[in-house]
Amino acid sequence: MELSRRTVLAGAAAAGVTAATAGGTAHATGDGKPVKSLFGKLADGTKVYSWALENGGTRLKVLSYGGIVQSLGIPDRRGRYANVSLGFDTVEDYVAKSPYFGALIGRYGNRIGKGRFTLDGTTYQLSVNDGENSLHGGAQGFDKRVWDVEPFTRGSDVGLHLYRTAVDGEMGYPGTLRTKVTYTLTRHGDWRLDYEATTSRPTVVNLTSHVYWNLAGESSGSIHDHELTLAASRYTPVDSGLIPTGEQARVSGTPFDFRRTKTVGEDIRVAHGQLLYGQGFDHNWVLDKGGTARPEHVATLRDPSSGRTLRIATTEPGLQFYSGNFLDGTLVGSGGTVYRQGDGLCLETQHFPDSPNKPSFPSTVLRPGQTYRTTTVHSFSA
Repeated sequence: MELSRRTVLAGAAAAGVTAATAGGTAHATGDGKPVKSLFGKLADGTKVYSWALENGGTRLKVLSYGGIVQSLGIPDRRGRYANVSLGFDTVEDYVAKSPYFGALIGRYGNRIGKGRFTLDGTTYQLSVNDGENSLHGGAQGFDKRVWDVEPFTRGSDVGLHLYRTAVDGEMGYPGTLRTKVTYTLTRHGDWRLDYEATTSRPTVVNLTSHVYWNLAGESSGSIHDHELTLAASRYTPVDSGLIPTGEQARVSGTPFDFRRTKTVGEDIRVAHGQLLYGQGFDHNWVLDKGGTARPEHVATLRDPSSGRTLRIATTEPGLQFYSGNFLDGTLVGSGGTVYRQGDGLCLETQHFPDSPNKPSFPSTVLRPGQTYRTTTVHSFSA
């Protein structure tokens, strides 16, 4: 699926500039082929590579470690590029400090209450890394693993296939899970993610991407003035541990109503119990469309100052909107500035948190012989 894009290339593309984006991030050469380079090494000597891609005016840099989007450059209304994804400059920072900046999340995105679930009469205890809960696959989730990466060109599209096999019992999950995630940059500059997985035993799966967006540029400060629209009439309230209660509550009359466009900061300081639990927004929205066979538009994010606009389409039934509440001024990003609360936000397309323990939620169970497939498309304009 390719969504329409008004590409703004201005003089930079006309001049054939290929050396760097704003902030000094290298990107692909003009022949359309992804460019591989050494990014760093892990403590055990494992090499981490970066892959730079460019197509349709979008510039993407991906790491083999965690499938991380290290930078994503798009132009503003005047054709000026900025990296709109929060991140770091070194492997060491990603390993030691990262709050999932730009990462592929698995085997289960979001939280599972008390780090356990029961499937077919067997209870599984998972890695616990968020109080008493399991978050984003546990202490050594997919975001902390090195992926096999295979570049491709297909017609006018360029991209990367990322592969990883999680063995039976890894982080407590049953089944050997073979995962393939495809990052595609289309000729329109859309960034498309296609997720696939198969399992040797019944298991649960919920894969997503954890990019922190700031459409004004990753070092520009707060996203509270960004305008957001979500096609969701309900959300899933949480308890004090940010585990869904099982309710699918109406957003009408609450700060969680983004059905009409409003700024992220408009209601973020309203005295609402759910905002106190999350110190802002950190909740799953129940998308009106439900799960679908093809990606459908569910969210629009716009930065008024630059004009940069992100539109998200997905097959998934849910979307986790996280307003960067736990960025605490201790991390220095790739632009050389300190990240503070609200300097980026996440829009994670997904199934619902704690679904294995909530029978009323859409199922995340995958069985042998089945193939897990989801797709999310990010389209940019200015």
